[in-house]
Amino acid sequence: MVAIIVGTHGDFSQEILKSAEMIFGKQENVSAVTFKPGEGPDDLLKKYKREIEKLDCKDGILFMVDLFGGSPFNAASRVVTENKNMDIVTGVNLPMLLEVYGARAFSNVKDLVNIGKKAGNEGIKSLKEIFLQENDEETL
Repeated sequence: MVAIIVGTHGDFSQEILKSAEMIFGKQENVSAVTFKPGEGPDDLLKKYKREIEKLDCKDGILFMVDLFGGSPFNAASRVVTENKNMDIVTGVNLPMLLEVYGARAFSNVKDLVNIGKKAGNEGIKSLKEIFLQENDEETL
């Protein structure tokens, strides 16, 4: 099963894993990495490497980070560019994480990236847009 490392600014990575656990249950082979004030890129790189040592990575690693170009992304990219069967998806959110959890048992890293991107985008909705869309369909 593909290992997952969620890396974010502040405690968001730890908290999103807790939220996902409330919905999906406790997950194996998943880790959170935080980026705290006063830390630098090398600190993040050490944290990622420490977590990689703890995880079963034979099926690959998917890094899920908050911002493209942010420090968690930049440090993860240093790991990913040196290793095969790893990738990064940015904009981590709860719908994305849950869909990746659901597909992890039968998907490779590349598939999980695509699943995560799709779920992340589809998880963004506007109540009023949905309401207007439903009303337009009823008048057709």
